[in-house]
Amino acid sequence: MVLDNKTSADTLSDATSVDGEAKAKRSRVSGIDRALQVIDYLYETGAPAGAYAIAKAVKAPLSTVYVIIDDLVDKNMLARNADGTLWLGARLYHYGLAYARSLDFMSVATHEMHDLCREAGETVQVCGRDAEHMLVLAMADGPSHFQVASRVGTRVPLNWTASGRLLVGHMPEAERVDLFKRGARISPTGRATIDPTELARAAKVAFDERLSIQAGESDYSVACIASPIVDSRGDCVATISIVLPEQKAFADKAGYADRVKESAARIEKVMGWRNH
Repeated sequence: MVLDNKTSADTLSDATSVDGEAKAKRSRVSGIDRALQVIDYLYETGAPAGAYAIAKAVKAPLSTVYVIIDDLVDKNMLARNADGTLWLGARLYHYGLAYARSLDFMSVATHEMHDLCREAGETVQVCGRDAEHMLVLAMADGPSHFQVASRVGTRVPLNWTASGRLLVGHMPEAERVDLFKRGARISPTGRATIDPTELARAAKVAFDERLSIQAGESDYSVACIASPIVDSRGDCVATISIVLPEQKAFADKAGYADRVKESAARIEKVMGWRNH
């Protein structure tokens, strides 16, 4: 009986220890999740924010968010501005650079981007997809004084851009429609289509033709001529595009279209993807 009591006590002690370790693990994971929620919120909104706004957005106690923010600022993961608002810190930028250097694709695409910029004499961008948004991954400024509002890191709804449609053109129709239902937004110029079915159809046509052109849909008097970069599975992993004044784009639409399609094909060839 004594043995049984001792065994029960040992079992209870072991269970308590395991439970304590599990709670500690959950606590650690929760802390990491909270930190990521703060960083993700700033990334997704694309603008500095105060601790109160962040706490409200991530649905966390203000006291908890203050502790997390102070820790992230100390570690240079966040930066505190003079007005007290928070933004992404330099340490994240360094991580991004290290990640980019590890990607053969980005090295190849960036090289081709600069070649196309010199050849076309216009601004060239490489873009990817981030959920329902298009993300500018890399950019080479053209020699003219024409200013492009979308810089590296800019995220805009997929339905605003030529690249956005190409990035989902390989997906099954139902997935394309669902994606545009969730993410289509009215553009600043009001000229971007928001009908999910029409967008899904246009995306497939553009992908099949390896060319998408939009003018004045996201910015007045700005045109974009893009071609998909397709991997060995047939998925559009990114796009390369020429961004230029609308008037110039339509003065030599065929010439710009040919150049951008040839650039996308060269990237695929170097990456060994041309047999898709």
